[in-house]
Amino acid sequence: MKNKINIRNLECFGFHGVFEEEKALGQKFIVSVELSVDFSKAVESDQCEDTVDYGKISQFLIEEVKKTKFDLIEALADYLAKQILVQFPLVEGVVVEIKKPWAPLLMSLDSVSVTVERHWENVYVGVGSNMGDSRATIEKAIEQIKDSQWIRDVKLSNLIETKPYGYQEQDDFINGVIFFQTLLYPMQLLRFLQKIEKDLDRRREIHWGPRTIDLDILFFGKEISEEPELVLPHPEICKRDFVLKPLCELNPYLIHPVEHKRVSQMYVELISGDSYEKTLK
Repeated sequence: MKNKINIRNLECFGFHGVFEEEKALGQKFIVSVELSVDFSKAVESDQCEDTVDYGKISQFLIEEVKKTKFDLIEALADYLAKQILVQFPLVEGVVVEIKKPWAPLLMSLDSVSVTVERHWENVYVGVGSNMGDSRATIEKAIEQIKDSQWIRDVKLSNLIETKPYGYQEQDDFINGVIFFQTLLYPMQLLRFLQKIEKDLDRRREIHWGPRTIDLDILFFGKEISEEPELVLPHPEICKRDFVLKPLCELNPYLIHPVEHKRVSQMYVELISGDSYEKTLK
């Protein structure tokens, strides 16, 4: 159940803008936020701790607008949206609008405004390793993921031993799936995971070849994309038992946004198919 709390036209003062005069002298900004909150528990209890304190959020906005400095109000709005979601866990999603009444445009207008919408996105990432101490390497990757302020609720499936998929002349793998929620955009998450791979000495020498760590974004919410660097959902999900089995463990009712099937159904169809290439040991 999603409910809304609205804070409208909160007057703030800050030092944001492209011009040096704006950064030095400051100006007024008008901030409005729409908070998605499940306050069904508060309806029953009538207790403040079961909902979001909009007074604290209002004061938080005033302080953050004043102490930060951005050239663009787009960047300020995105920053405020992410900080609200991180600092106030009961907020599940937020829309931030910032109006700039004194925008230096040398023409008559009421204000210039931008609007940013942010929410925690559910992500599933496949993890695999077949070089060195694979389980220890996977644990290190998990710790780096947990260290990000833009990620929460990290869960790892049971790790399973599997035969190689694709390129066969290599050692067996340790595979699993990681679930978490993130405020990063898909390409930001891709870059973040690639950095973790690099930190853990991942080398891309043979396609589907040996690796110390492999982190593949499987699902990013219901996102569907055909970007050259990032296809979503991952195009190989329905062919890989070492992906579908841990997905079923984490969330058997997860629906593939392209196939329109639950991952549990996809797993049963895969292992019962005539062309099934088993990797599970």
